[in-house]
Formats: sequence, structure tokens, C-alpha cells
Amino acid sequence: MRILLVEDDIPLATALQKSLQTEGFVVNHVNQGKLALNALTTADQDMMILDLGLPDIDGLEILKNLRDKKSALPVIILTARDSIESKVKGLDYGADDYLSKPFEIKELMARLRVIERRLGTANSAFVCINNVKLDTHAHKVFVCDQVTGKEHEITFSKKEYMVLKALMENAGRILSREKIESKLYHWGEEVLSNAVEVHIHKLRKYLPEKFIKNVRGVGYIINTKG
Repeated sequence: MRILLVEDDIPLATALQKSLQTEGFVVNHVNQGKLALNALTTADQDMMILDLGLPDIDGLEILKNLRDKKSALPVIILTARDSIESKVKGLDYGADDYLSKPFEIKELMARLRVIERRLGTANSAFVCINNVKLDTHAHKVFVCDQVTGKEHEITFSKKEYMVLKALMENAGRILSREKIESKLYHWGEEVLSNAVEVHIHKLRKYLPEKFIKNVRGVGYIINTKG
């Protein structure tokens, strides 16, 4: 899940990035409204956390611009404006949720997970396809033995887990290598040319045969037919 964080408080933004990355989110940060508008038009985002009190453009104007373009990008407002009028205005402008500063990181994570489930294929913390089960809360992967019927946990690296999560939450849809990379790496982070292929190779060693299908020249897709 790729998040655009729009926040001009650098210490807060840094702390948020670290916490969100620990939870498996890819976070790209900008500290000005103009940079946010540019990011929204030049790169795919899955979600936006938006501060209202930005130095150049009010956050509500960014939100209004987004909705005027008919974008359904989920937006969580994060701001010190905690009056009822401010909350109502933010929601009326098209925000999906509203958190007042100061806030507990656990509450933000919970609200992000609600939106993440809404965007994904599952309506709970679990994504189950054929004999593979993904626990998106605990960041764990389980495979069911077809002979015994028992589940056993498979331990993957953080990046491998994120690749599998992206594919399973988009089951039935082909994801290009570039699309998968966008869900794994932050702006400016070095990406090896064969990074996705290496992660896919490792996943295939432990998942059911042909669970991840390669569509030559296009990308990868989860086999939902069993």
C-alpha cells in the first residue's frame, strides 16, 4: 500500500514514516501543497494522509482539487484543527476520515487498515486464496497442506511479504513489475533491476505450484483457479 504523506512538521512526518514503514506501508513524504499536487498527478498513490495547515496551500484546497477531478483516492485528514466545523468541512470536501492532533499512532493504523481492507479483496484481516492465507494484521503467511489439511506458517522477508500481499489483494488482475515496485520502494530508494523477479522466485519456492503466474512481457497474477 503506497501512501502520500503531506505534512510540513518534519519531526512528526519522520516519526510517521518510520511507524508506517514498520507496518509494511510504502510512504512518500512532501511538506508543501504544490509538491502534493504534483505527486498526485505524476505518480500512482493508494492513499493520502493530508495535513491542512500547509505553508503554501491550505490542505482543503488540495482535497477539493482532488475531488473536482473525480478522484476517489482515500484521504485521511491529519490536523490541529479540531473544531466540529473544521471536521464537518473536511468531510464535506470529500475526506474519508479525520484525525485531530495530537493522536495515537495505534488509532491512525486502525483507520488505515479499514481503508486498506476496503481497497483490497478482503473484508477482514485475512486474505485467503486457494490454500494460501495472508494475515494482514500480524504480517504472516500460512499454507494449507493438501494432504493433511493442516496450516503451517511460512516466514518471508518484509519485501517478499509485501510482494505477495500486493498480488493477493489484486487477485485476478495482472500487476506489472513497475506497479509492484511502486508498492515496495520509497522515492529515492535504490531498486535493483531484477528485485521483483528475485522476490517472486523466493515466494514460489514455498507456495503451491503455479500459484503466482507470469504473464510474459506484462507482469504477474495470482492463480485463483486452484
